[in-house]
Amino acid sequence: MNIKLLQHPLSDHLLTILRDETTTTAAFRAAAGRVTTLLAIEATRDMPTTPQNIRTPLEEMQGATLAQQIVLVPVLRAGLGMLTPFVELFPDVAVGYIGLARDEETAVAVTYYRKLPPLAGRRTILVDPMLATGGSAVQALDALKAAGADDIQLVCIVAAPEGVAQIHQNHPDVPLLAAALDRELDDRRYICPGLGDFGDRLYGT
Repeated sequence: MNIKLLQHPLSDHLLTILRDETTTTAAFRAAAGRVTTLLAIEATRDMPTTPQNIRTPLEEMQGATLAQQIVLVPVLRAGLGMLTPFVELFPDVAVGYIGLARDEETAVAVTYYRKLPPLAGRRTILVDPMLATGGSAVQALDALKAAGADDIQLVCIVAAPEGVAQIHQNHPDVPLLAAALDRELDDRRYICPGLGDFGDRLYGT
């Protein structure tokens, strides 16, 4: 499968907190932010850098600075829970938004909002906590490419095999990073074992 998974004891610990139905809203938000920080670090591991000569308090040396700007695009509303860690790590990140609402009967996503900065030549990271059927992610990736994105990565917290297959089929050029690959979708197209509705648990609704 076209997916890279976090391999770290801390991410396993944080996922356990997220999955536990007894986790409070505050604890859920905290764990979501921390696992997103791990994902953000891994997602940008291959970012290009430019040499920069500086002077430390002791001597001159050659350091490195990021050579490519990042655009972060959360899928509303749940994706907002992954926004802050990226902004804290990369304060100059540009942020776009794609609003997709899933019809609970058909599981088909409908776009209700889209606002994107210039994307060409930038690293565009699409964040959506749950990759279930893959329909929303495919629509979002379609929109990003139509807007000029030429370097895209999809970052999720939990993915289902069905969603991964959809990304591979429709956007095989897009790398996918997740903290966990779960077993399957149930009859309601929810990820199992999953962690429930991410947005509802994040916002206490």
